Amino acid sequence: MHHLQQIRSKLQQIWGYPDFRPPQGEIVHTLLTQQDALIVMPTGGGKSICFQLPALMTTGLTLVVSPLVALMENQVKELVDRRLPAASLHSELSAQSRHQVLWRLEKQQLRLLYLSPETLLSPPVWQRLTQPALKINGLILDEAHCLVQWGDSFRPAYRRLGAARTALLQCKPAGTRIPIAAFTATADPAAQQVIQQVLGLQTPHQFLQSPYRSNLHLGVQTIWTPRGRRQQLLRFIGDRAGSSGLVYVRTRRDSIQLADWLTEQGYRTAAYHAGLGASERRSVETAWLQDNLAFVICTSAFGMGINKPNVRWVIHYHAPLLLSEYVQEVGRAGRDGQPAEALTLASEPTGWLDPEDRQRQKFFKQQFFKQQQLADRLSRQLPNTGNVIEVSRQFPEASAALGLLHSTGRLVWQDPFHYQIQPHLQPHRFHQSSRQKNRLPESQISGSQVSGSQVSGSQVSGSQITAARQMQCYLYHRTCRWQFLLESFGFPAELQSGCGHCDYCDRRR
Repeated sequence: MHHLQQIRSKLQQIWGYPDFRPPQGEIVHTLLTQQDALIVMPTGGGKSICFQLPALMTTGLTLVVSPLVALMENQVKELVDRRLPAASLHSELSAQSRHQVLWRLEKQQLRLLYLSPETLLSPPVWQRLTQPALKINGLILDEAHCLVQWGDSFRPAYRRLGAARTALLQCKPAGTRIPIAAFTATADPAAQQVIQQVLGLQTPHQFLQSPYRSNLHLGVQTIWTPRGRRQQLLRFIGDRAGSSGLVYVRTRRDSIQLADWLTEQGYRTAAYHAGLGASERRSVETAWLQDNLAFVICTSAFGMGINKPNVRWVIHYHAPLLLSEYVQEVGRAGRDGQPAEALTLASEPTGWLDPEDRQRQKFFKQQFFKQQQLADRLSRQLPNTGNVIEVSRQFPEASAALGLLHSTGRLVWQDPFHYQIQPHLQPHRFHQSSRQKNRLPESQISGSQVSGSQVSGSQVSGSQITAARQMQCYLYHRTCRWQFLLESFGFPAELQSGCGHCDYCDRRR
């Protein structure tokens, strides 16, 4: 058992901090005592230290499941720069680098291994992880909200993670414990329930902090024409010349076109999206981190886990699809505690004068119903039991369909690779169950429907339909914006009389 003084000493030795910020110390103690945990902490709250420190204080390997290569590489680089035994496995590694990481894994020279859910469940990696001699201390799910946002169809491997612990334990010596901890900055009560259920968390310790940041001013600007959208962006950026920021758009095409246009206006900027090569993405990230670019025109692929404290502003040229995306993205401003602002540009509610947002709403709904129809069709063609790898060879869309079926309770994973479709629910109930899974109170649903999904190639799920309505309600609701966010994320009593840090409170004053 590690004493508190030992833990603090290790913290100071590695990171130079004399003590923890609440509730970091309690989280570290929970993981050191091998207990499951669910942690919701604001962006910039120091989540990574909470699982890195326990991993470095124990003998054995901690697996960190992370959604993006940039996120893995940033955290691993910080650890390696401190000469700590950490590495990552992902698709952008060279064959030689991948071989070296796998060799270090087999020789048990690593304490932290970062990898995506797809890499974790790839046969070459899984075969090594199930070796009886390899000691695994824990499974960390970083950015756990991605399980909810992407797990149903876009990244269905997330849905298989719940079977990983049981399968690993069957290969390890008797008495082995592998705790699971999920970390995120954005998970409302419904999302928390999904995370716990999918991962199979066992009486987890919960550490839930609200996303409220008093230094971050929130605002929404109604846009009446496409030309007006560009002019408002120019005014906003021009008023903040010399400060660091981010401009979020929804599609690759938007990021390229807007970056080209702003370059013509004399601004130093670049487009960032998932279609760029690895070296191009790293080049843009480095230029922005070093302030060689004042701002980046980016899709949602940018920013998760990138540590730049002095971001003074974030503007959403297009509104995000989901409230959780919004909180993640605006949270990248003002991580140093200094004043920062976030502005979202939203089409006028009718959509007659500026149809961009309405078109995205329509596309989003169409994608959702296409996925439902695909899952219904494949559920009648797929064998009731099977291996996901083998079935996917015959049906290219099978993994996404299996993820959707799992999200509605029609499928169970016997282990991370073998599934069984439940016969007691019929396909025609699929649409109803996915809409009811995360239903909001009617008072929180506006007349606006869901927003569009051309977002960086990502796809949509049943639980996102309701979440997207919630985002639309936020944009057009006449109330304190922080209060709306806190109520949505399960902290209704924190700001009873308004925040004083949003456009609504400004007007009311």
